[in-house]
Amino acid sequence: MKEYIKRICKAFQFKGHFSSVMPYGDGHINDTYKVIYLDELENEYVYILQRINHSIFKETEGLMENIQAVTSYLSDSPSEDYDVLSLVKTIDNQIYYKTDDGDYFRAYIFVRNSKSYSFTENLDLLTEAGKAFGSFQSLLKDFPVDSLNETIKDFHNTPVRYNYFIDVVKKNKKRLNDTCSDEIAFVNNRKAIISKITDGIKSERIPLRVTHNDTKLSNVLMDKDSNKGRCVIDLDTVMPGSALYDFGDAIRSCGSSVAEDEENLDKMDFDLDKFEAFTKGYLQVLQGELTPYEIDLLPMAAILMTLECGIRFLADYLEGDVYFKVHKPKHNLIRARNQFKFVEIMEESLDSMIAIVVKYCGWED
Repeated sequence: MKEYIKRICKAFQFKGHFSSVMPYGDGHINDTYKVIYLDELENEYVYILQRINHSIFKETEGLMENIQAVTSYLSDSPSEDYDVLSLVKTIDNQIYYKTDDGDYFRAYIFVRNSKSYSFTENLDLLTEAGKAFGSFQSLLKDFPVDSLNETIKDFHNTPVRYNYFIDVVKKNKKRLNDTCSDEIAFVNNRKAIISKITDGIKSERIPLRVTHNDTKLSNVLMDKDSNKGRCVIDLDTVMPGSALYDFGDAIRSCGSSVAEDEENLDKMDFDLDKFEAFTKGYLQVLQGELTPYEIDLLPMAAILMTLECGIRFLADYLEGDVYFKVHKPKHNLIRARNQFKFVEIMEESLDSMIAIVVKYCGWED
């Protein structure tokens, strides 16, 4: 592995000479490496090298064009409170390197003195995550969103996800419908909310914005000393979308008291303190920039993005686990049940969620 990566590194404009390489992070899609170079005076230069998963991100060129455009824009409008990922170009001055075997690689300058968290009970960290994702959207508010490529078509188009699910149920190829009839009914009973966001986009009540679309806690780099949010990483799914997608998916990923594949659903609870912590940071940055209709739909967005994720898990289970990796029998069905339980709890907590949003959006003044 070391010799192969060393050969790949030669394609990039790295300073100094190759010193070492090690796998880095816990991502499940791209292969990520931390690469260290040294110059003649033993000064250290650290880079992140990634092999982009072309089987998932088939529009790799468009994906990289998006990243280049967004990071360049952010670099041209620097903020004291936000660091920008810096792409390292190839020796041919390209933004990615494609091998003869068809693998795609990219490189970034390593963000020093930073760390990320996959999970936390620290509410201050969640507030910082909210600020970081809010800053990402705020700093890109004037970016020409129509210039971005749609790297994964209909990624958060919930009606499309729902219609695909219905088609899977009708075909019943694996004859599994009878094993999850309650879950199928759960989805169908919520058909009325499926198009809440997409209808708003079509009517232009919800503006298209530059959205991250994978707003989990681990995609925020925190300062090791201060624990302040420094920047947002993993920009592969940056596309035109709704701020509601980003807010909703963040709550889906950090608001539950258990992992998304926990089988004992009696353990699950919706941590309203975590919801409040993230909402506080997010709205503190974006106050005055979101429309009243967007703000009104923030609690529903958390429910809807969680429902969408559950629909995807359930559809994959019914198709025989063809998309998500599974590690035990009925893993995707377990995940779907988990998400649907979380939906139920949030529905019961909707009034409290609304009150928290009102508290931080300024409507009480």
